[in-house]
Amino acid sequence: MTIDHVTTHSTISAERSGFLQRTLAIYPGRPRRAVSRFLATLCMLTLPAAATAEELFPTQLVKFTAYAGNPVFAGTGSGTWDHKIRERGWVMREGDRWHLWYTGYGPQRPDTKLLGYATSNDGLRWTRHGDKPVFDKLWTEDVFVVKHEGVYHMVAEGRHDIAHMLTSPDGVHWTSCGRLDVRYTSGKPLSAGPYGTPSLWIEGDDWYLFYERGDRGVWLAKSRDRKVWTNVQDEPVLARGPERYDKHAVALNQVIRYGGRYYAVYHANAAPNWKGPWTTCIATSRDLVDWKKYEGNPIIRENFSSGQLVHDGRQYRLYTAHPDVRVFFPAKE
Repeated sequence: MTIDHVTTHSTISAERSGFLQRTLAIYPGRPRRAVSRFLATLCMLTLPAAATAEELFPTQLVKFTAYAGNPVFAGTGSGTWDHKIRERGWVMREGDRWHLWYTGYGPQRPDTKLLGYATSNDGLRWTRHGDKPVFDKLWTEDVFVVKHEGVYHMVAEGRHDIAHMLTSPDGVHWTSCGRLDVRYTSGKPLSAGPYGTPSLWIEGDDWYLFYERGDRGVWLAKSRDRKVWTNVQDEPVLARGPERYDKHAVALNQVIRYGGRYYAVYHANAAPNWKGPWTTCIATSRDLVDWKKYEGNPIIRENFSSGQLVHDGRQYRLYTAHPDVRVFFPAKE
C-alpha cells in the first residue's frame, strides 16, 4: 500500500482497516492481532518522515546578507516633520513600482507620529512624496498595508498603541475607518490597554488580524465585515520564550504563504527592560494558530526590527524598517 504525502490520518486508518479485512480473508488461519501488528508496521514504514529543519525553513527565507548601501531610507536629520522615522514602515512592490509608507516625527511635534509616503523604481533609492505627511489627522504608527479589490487597507497603531484602520484608493489619500473593535471569543470587548502592531492576512472572505498587547504575546482575531474582530482563541498564538532571544517581548510584523505553509516574520527582545536589541525572527505554521519558531533565530541579530519579506520578482528580500529602512538579500551559498 503506497501512502501519498498528502494522505490524511483518517484516510490512512480507513485504508489500513480495509487492507486488514482483505488480508484476514486471504489468510484465515493467521491471528488477527499478528496481522494487524504487521500491517501497522508496514504503514509506518511507508509514511513520510518528519520534515527537516531545512524543509520547514528554506534557506531563502532565513539566510540573508546586508545590502552594502544600507540604510536605504531614514529620517531627514533636519528640522522637517520627518526628522526621524520609526516602527513599522511598510514596503510593497506592485510591478515596477515600489511603495513605502512610514511614520515620521520631528522636534516641532515630537509627541505626534504622522504618516509619510515614498516611492522607488528598485526598492533601494526612494523619493519622498512632497514635503508633508500624506495623513495627519490621527497618530499613525507601526503601519501595515494590503491591497484588496483595488483598495489599499492600512492597519496601524494610534495614540497609546490602540489599533485603527484607514483606506485609500491610491495609497496617498487616506480616510480613517476608526479604531478596530476587537473582542474575546465570548464577544466581550478586549480589556482596557494597548493592542498594537496590527498585521493582516486575507483568505477568501476571512480577514485575520494579528496583534500584540504590550509585546507580551501575539493574538489572532478574525472578521468578515472588518467591523468586529473576534479572537480565534483568548491565548496568544505566538508566545514569548522559552529561548532567551524572545523571552521578554514578541510582536508579529507579517505573514506570507510559501511552499504550502505560513511564515511569520516577528521581532523580539531578550532583555527584561527591553534595553537589548530588537532582533528579527521567523516562525512557521500550517493553520495560523500553532507556530513553530526557527531554531536558528534571530535571523537578523542586530538592532534592526519590523522585518518583512518582499518578493522582487526573482527572490525574497528582507526589509527591516526600524530605526531606519534596511534591505537584506538572500545569502549566497
